[in-house]
Amino acid sequence: QVQLVESGGGLVQPGGSLSLSCRVSENIFNFNDIAWYRQAPGKEREFVADINVGGNKKYAGSVEGRFTISRDNAENTVYLQMNSLEPEDTAVYYCRARILGQNFWGQGTQVTVSS
Repeated sequence: QVQLVESGGGLVQPGGSLSLSCRVSENIFNFNDIAWYRQAPGKEREFVADINVGGNKKYAGSVEGRFTISRDNAENTVYLQMNSLEPEDTAVYYCRARILGQNFWGQGTQVTVSS
């Protein structure tokens, strides 16, 4: 069974930065793409960013220019560098790996942006 483990969440002040990691139990090139989603209290889970097997990246408009997705192939890890954080970025952040229409999710990591 594919396992994804997120880490790096925490409490940060507005304007600060955090880096999230998603370690995958298999070679990340086995997947069509790996993405970050987030879910704020009382809201639906929403797309944040993804990177496909070819290295192409996509971002939600709300994070474009502030967040950067990257990967370390040797470590089977995908990162999300988050800069200029805002209170509206507060959410549980989830990593999702997709292959042939099947999705695998991590357990999530909490990010709280507050002064």
